[in-house]
Amino acid sequence: MIKIRVPATSANLGPGFDCLGLALNVWNEITFEAANKLTYHVTGEGAEKLNKGTRNLLTKAYALLYEICGEKMSGVQICAYNKILMSSGLGSSAAAIVAGLFGANEMLGRPLDESEILKLATDMEGHPDNAAPALLGGLVVSVMARNEIITKRYEIPDWALVIVKPIVDWPTRTARAVLPKSVSRADAIHNIGRAVLVVDSLRTGDLDLLQKIMDDRIHQPYRLRHISGGMTAYKTAKRFGAAALSGAGPSIINFVSPENAKRAGQEIARVFQERGIETREIITKPSNMGVHGI
Repeated sequence: MIKIRVPATSANLGPGFDCLGLALNVWNEITFEAANKLTYHVTGEGAEKLNKGTRNLLTKAYALLYEICGEKMSGVQICAYNKILMSSGLGSSAAAIVAGLFGANEMLGRPLDESEILKLATDMEGHPDNAAPALLGGLVVSVMARNEIITKRYEIPDWALVIVKPIVDWPTRTARAVLPKSVSRADAIHNIGRAVLVVDSLRTGDLDLLQKIMDDRIHQPYRLRHISGGMTAYKTAKRFGAAALSGAGPSIINFVSPENAKRAGQEIARVFQERGIETREIITKPSNMGVHGI
């Protein structure tokens, strides 16, 4: 039997659209144990949905790695304890995919290296911005070049992070559908320079700089206007520190000083609650560890 942990992730981080991702200190724990057949059971987040069958992203990824390695998949009992909120912009899909691939690779004696696992995860996910930090930990810049995924990983200091998720229907297909088909040169330039500064400020722990430059013109304005209370919640978060949509949303992620974390979470949540929208709040920090055995 093997037991692993895989982290939540926050992608985009303002101007780093589809390129930046950060591992978070929020974890799913999964065990894999040889059995007579495939069984799958979840406790924690998403249990009601995920326990309806054995076919899901994690088991598909597990089976895919066996197929890629030319191995017949034997029976396995998979048990997961999930803390990553689903449909939240915290990389639950990438976590499931990375966990399935990593777990199968461990069960087979590690035939694939990290770059090969990342390629498979990206093929399943469609982009590496969540999969890369889920696999590698820390802050990861990822770009796709022909058949290669180029990554640069950075160690990150202990930031205080506040995440507020409004309980609204916000599927990924909707989050993608509201984006424009093209952007202006001015908006592209706006994002390019700020994405570089976001990486630098996150590496150095410079909250003042991050608060000034963590804004975006390519995806956030279009998404926030379709999330009830989203723009007001975002502006509220900016009063406390640097703010962004986490991934495609609907969660808001707020980088703050530790003493402001609790109040920031309460004030951001209040924006949604005043509109009759329930929320989930998390206070956490980044993780410099990605998926790993325990």
